Amino acid sequence: MPTMRVSEAAVYLGVSDDTVRRWIDRGLLAATTDDAGRKVVDGYDVAVVAREHATPPGLPPGMKSSARNRFVGIVTDLTVDAVMAQVELQCGPFRVVSLMSAEAVRDLGLERGSVAVAVIKSTNVVVETAGGSA
Repeated sequence: MPTMRVSEAAVYLGVSDDTVRRWIDRGLLAATTDDAGRKVVDGYDVAVVAREHATPPGLPPGMKSSARNRFVGIVTDLTVDAVMAQVELQCGPFRVVSLMSAEAVRDLGLERGSVAVAVIKSTNVVVETAGGSA
């Protein structure tokens, strides 16, 4: 599974580095040490905590919404068969599900705990990563 530093986990969880460290101390997140001696957490564990603590803010009375079109998140689930795949991302308080080819999942190197970006265009969701080939 991919790992991330405490500061990266804090960004995806929407909390401070110190909060992530306290969660590690309380056992909410398990941490290990990377080759450089830095504390790291499993990306999938971060996604699970993000899902459990997700509370989308409500709109003020009388307000309407225009959703943003890019959501950075963590892959929480993958269902892949020979041709198609379903990819689930936890993007802060939002769960985003995308249907794509199994080939795209392999090309992007997606796995549980991977960081990815969901790009929303009309009814289509495109998933981007920093690595992989497109």
